[in-house]
Amino acid sequence: MPEGLSQAEIGHDLAKHGASHTSDDEAAGTSRKLTIIEAILLALVAVLAAYSGFASAKWGTESSLDLAKASASHTLANRVELVGLTTKNFDASTFNAWFEAYLLNDKPGMVVAEHRFRTQFDVAFRAWLATHPFTNANAPKGPTYMPEYVQPGVAQSNALDTRANGYYRAGETDGSTSDDYVRTTVFLATVLFLAGISGHFRVRGARIGLIAVGCAILLVAVGLLIVTPKPFF
Repeated sequence: MPEGLSQAEIGHDLAKHGASHTSDDEAAGTSRKLTIIEAILLALVAVLAAYSGFASAKWGTESSLDLAKASASHTLANRVELVGLTTKNFDASTFNAWFEAYLLNDKPGMVVAEHRFRTQFDVAFRAWLATHPFTNANAPKGPTYMPEYVQPGVAQSNALDTRANGYYRAGETDGSTSDDYVRTTVFLATVLFLAGISGHFRVRGARIGLIAVGCAILLVAVGLLIVTPKPFF
């Protein structure tokens, strides 16, 4: 008499086969969802990484320009100061010529020397004479010691130095901002790496873990992009 499966055994086998088929479908569905999430994550991070790299380069360029302007302003300030010192020496030489003519009682020589005075120096010279320097022991030592005498180029040189310092501070700030974008780009590159290797794992838990870590790092990177100053276009 042939042996066969009872109806109970057949029902048990069918139920087991159906459960196995359902489990495979669920696993495949979960894998497809993870793949879609990975693709979206990769696309989003690629765009953000490109922007972060561009912003870093842009701020780096701004930093270089500001530092170059600072250097140029400092150089110009030094040049103006040198010209001012040369002009002050000229004032001193013309005054010495006048004083020598005065000691020699050379009236024509005094007139010639006075004609060589610069307008600004002549104002200080007249103010100095008004103090009666030859009879007043408390009189200033010379026209260049008078409040009316403004040393040539000092104001312009100081203004240029102040401008140069402003450019230098701006260059430092722009450089720091560029470094901030570089750090953010490193975070985004880490997310790209995690999302890229997660698809090679067959263990679903490992893939989910890598994606979760990548999303957490992505949130940190997005927060940094929001708070970091934006580049000028």
